[in-house]
Amino acid sequence: MRMKGHSRNRTLGLCPMSISLDHPFVGPHTESRAQTRDFAWHAYSVVAAATMVLVGLIWDISWHMSIGRDTFWTPAHLLIQAGGLTAGLGSGLLALQVTFRGTAWQKASTVSFWGFRAPFGAWVCIWGCGAMLTSAPFDDWWHNAYGLDVRIVSPPHLVLGFGMLGILLGALLRALALQNEVEDALRASASTLFAIASGLVVTIVSIFCFEWSNVNAMHGGLFYRTLSIPMPFLLVTIALAGRGRWAATTAALVYMIALAGTSWILMLFPATPKLGPIYQDITHYVPLNFPLLLVAPALAIDLTLRRIRHWSTWRAAPLLGVVFLATFIAAQWPFAAILMRFGRNWFFHADNFVYWQSHASERWMFTWQRSRAGDATLIVHLSTALLFATISGAAGLGWGRWMTRVRR
Repeated sequence: MRMKGHSRNRTLGLCPMSISLDHPFVGPHTESRAQTRDFAWHAYSVVAAATMVLVGLIWDISWHMSIGRDTFWTPAHLLIQAGGLTAGLGSGLLALQVTFRGTAWQKASTVSFWGFRAPFGAWVCIWGCGAMLTSAPFDDWWHNAYGLDVRIVSPPHLVLGFGMLGILLGALLRALALQNEVEDALRASASTLFAIASGLVVTIVSIFCFEWSNVNAMHGGLFYRTLSIPMPFLLVTIALAGRGRWAATTAALVYMIALAGTSWILMLFPATPKLGPIYQDITHYVPLNFPLLLVAPALAIDLTLRRIRHWSTWRAAPLLGVVFLATFIAAQWPFAAILMRFGRNWFFHADNFVYWQSHASERWMFTWQRSRAGDATLIVHLSTALLFATISGAAGLGWGRWMTRVRR
């Protein structure tokens, strides 16, 4: 994809693709910062829209776990689509305003696509909105053809998931560009906005990993191997790109608040199943799993990067992989035991049994799932997890360093 402008060529290093830009990232600092403040409203609006999408997603999953699939026109679905439309339409209006009425410096601080100009994050939001709108009729057709399943992973849900991820990534890029450009009193709030947007991305990625994150799997190596693929990348990227002192830690706290807070609120409202078979006596919304203790590795990565920020990737990545895995195991392993023994309450809601869960399955949820090979398999899984965490951390270092240069 090639995006054109008006003067000399410059490349914005996106992986795996590159976007050719004809303007430098910024013009003279004073005018460029003024134009960045002109776009600030859009950054805040798309982060708010991304929050609507994420809360709607958590609500929708809880709806399926408590009530079953009823109709597309559920409040949770409408909230998701409203968030997507808010981000997409707002970004489209910004593109029209910059293209037809923008000043020269406003156009210089955007990228071009099909002759229209807008910040790169706005284009990502538009693409995400398009994917979300496409998924709606696809999901209805899928359920009419194959039944009213309640699985997270299905083709239409994947299309919807990529669309929602696009909205959240677009919001992240808009907050990033604002944070990187401003240097005055707006910088602190822009850094906070970036951390919030980052926490929303961490939350949706963790939701994609739910089917591998049962409490009874947290003393097995497969759980840590799975989480070592996306999480070091996200946390290292956020810590490196964020202007705040505790960017990754703040993002991890936002993740915990978003997931646990929404679940606590949903449990206050009544809900009963409408789709059989029904094995559990559900009287209120069933919450999602309690958040993972990602705040521990996030804090460790924030502290570590302060000392090794200028190390080469091949030196820093193995250390970050060890730091992530060691602190994550140290926090999550004993916490899993606490959830298994004391977690059947409103706060931890470890007994969040869905309505179609049989009593045998209920017992399975509170039985440690370990490989028959025992410690040997655990060691193999943890060794693989360390390798994945190192590779993921290296990718996060590269992506985070690129993000520090984003101005559009």
